[in-house]
Amino acid sequence: MKSLQTLLSHGLLEQEQVLEQNTQQTLIHFIELLNKWNKVYNLTSVRNPEQMISLHLLDSLILLPFFDNTSSEPIKRVLDVGTGGGLPGIPLAICLPEIDFVLMDARGKKIRFIQTVIAQLGLQNVTAIHARVENYQVDDLQQVDDSQKFDRIISRAFASLAEMLSLCQHLCQPHGHFLAMKGLIPEEEIALLPEGFTIETINKLEVAGLEAQRHLVQITFS
Repeated sequence: MKSLQTLLSHGLLEQEQVLEQNTQQTLIHFIELLNKWNKVYNLTSVRNPEQMISLHLLDSLILLPFFDNTSSEPIKRVLDVGTGGGLPGIPLAICLPEIDFVLMDARGKKIRFIQTVIAQLGLQNVTAIHARVENYQVDDLQQVDDSQKFDRIISRAFASLAEMLSLCQHLCQPHGHFLAMKGLIPEEEIALLPEGFTIETINKLEVAGLEAQRHLVQITFS
């Protein structure tokens, strides 16, 4: 049986991604914690840590190119809504220490796990929030203006596009971006997109070791 480190290294190579060795080790530590606490909190239906590498870790890391901070408008704050066991927020935060991530979920046990991960991995750029997103206000973190809202709001298997946008609209900066991870292209959901939102791109994601289709729907808000 291949080690988790070998599976991750091979997957990154297939996805044409390069991460420092210490970053890879931290990612493996996260998967080990996910596997350990899954027995207590039922965080994911995936019970095999080897499968977690492709289904959870590489599936999250495939998004790294969409958080390129070399532009004139750098990404400062990201909300991962309905984060569950910290996906994709934790892997992204490990790789992007210059970006602040807020991970939100309505289920207390999931947030308790994420708080454990933050402490165990020493993550300085992650905040875990136990709340329903529709009830959460930016003032909860003493934020005072639009510039302190989120540059990106990301979801993975959280809700339909219309529901996601309706629930999260008040937390997104003007001209901010919503990133929705989907399987097949959600044609019916796209047809029901509310006014004021525009599909920017739909990107096919090639996740190493995963045969199922993956797409990222990028939506702008004005």
